[in-house]
Amino acid sequence: MKLLQNKVALITGATRGIGKGVALKFAQEGANIAFTYLSSEEKAIALEKELSAFGIKAKGYKSDAANFKAADDLISAVVAEFGTIDILVNNAGITRDTLLMRMSEQQWDEVINANLKSVFNLTKAVQKPMLKARSGSIINMSSVVGVKGNPGQANYAASKAGIIGFTKSVALELGSRNIRSNAIAPGFIETEMTGALDEKVVQGWRDAIPLKRGGSAEDVANLTLFLASDMSAYITGQCINVCGGMLT
Repeated sequence: MKLLQNKVALITGATRGIGKGVALKFAQEGANIAFTYLSSEEKAIALEKELSAFGIKAKGYKSDAANFKAADDLISAVVAEFGTIDILVNNAGITRDTLLMRMSEQQWDEVINANLKSVFNLTKAVQKPMLKARSGSIINMSSVVGVKGNPGQANYAASKAGIIGFTKSVALELGSRNIRSNAIAPGFIETEMTGALDEKVVQGWRDAIPLKRGGSAEDVANLTLFLASDMSAYITGQCINVCGGMLT
């Protein structure tokens, strides 16, 4: 039997990169999938078709996770369509990189809202169906930058560190109801975004990693699948690095 057979998963920001990798992995393992996107309806429709090919139900929702009411409305819409939500993957996020001395208030607020407030919004809203079911797995995408910091990313690092503290607090609050909350901290993951970077720079990053390669979306998706499934039934309140040994 597939690991997520008949489970319902909601994944935010799933039309590219890590989010898409997670959606495809979950579909392969039998989960019905609701996902969000912000801009490209074309990509969302294409992903719906790609996921449905695995014989599962898939539906995309245009929704801004950083908007409190929109997040609440989204959860209501997904529950109405799918019946429940067993797994929430808070993956949506942005960067606005610059040194602190040059960082504007807007650049700070945009990143905190998109990366951290969105996790609060969706997690608060998804509590209702999960508490009713007395089960659930919440998985939040943090970053190694949230663990160690990074110059030029004070806003991003703060948002991702905040996710770790939030994740641990939610695990303590909801554990007695059999709702688990874990975070994932990806390291250097090669996606469409890194494909636009200078190859020499990218190779330099690879060389500095003990496993001598960048990670793939599938590397992150494999851990996400484990945390979403009953295989991790006794794991909550943790932040697990997927970084090829970068932080060792």
